[in-house]
Amino acid sequence: MTTQIHKANGRFEEIGSYARAKRIGPFVWTAGTTALEPTGRIHAPDDAYAQTRYILGRIKEFLAEVGAEMRHVARVRVYLTDMEHAGGFILAHGEVFKGIDPVLTAVTAGLTQPGLVVEIDVDALIHEEDGGIDLKV
Repeated sequence: MTTQIHKANGRFEEIGSYARAKRIGPFVWTAGTTALEPTGRIHAPDDAYAQTRYILGRIKEFLAEVGAEMRHVARVRVYLTDMEHAGGFILAHGEVFKGIDPVLTAVTAGLTQPGLVVEIDVDALIHEEDGGIDLKV
């Protein structure tokens, strides 16, 4: 079975011994991802819609690094600092996942820096268009 990891050179990845995305066979998981840009600046502070679009763009890149696509996403977990941000999140999520319809869980959680209002992680299963799965990859 194929095992791949993708690291994005995040400041804690080496210290914490974790990857941004990990694939084992057709199964893929991503780490919790926020709107912290590579420069350390927060992308669109306090804007759940813009942060969600940014985060899902990063997740798309992480998935691609291990051979997956957004259409393979089966589960999305979102952590919001306050449910008042749910409207912006759900609008952006709906735009990105239209026709894919992954299952979704939303919870309230504290994030690492003021201004970050959304964190997202996903689980994916690489499959053929007809739903077929190769468990030998």
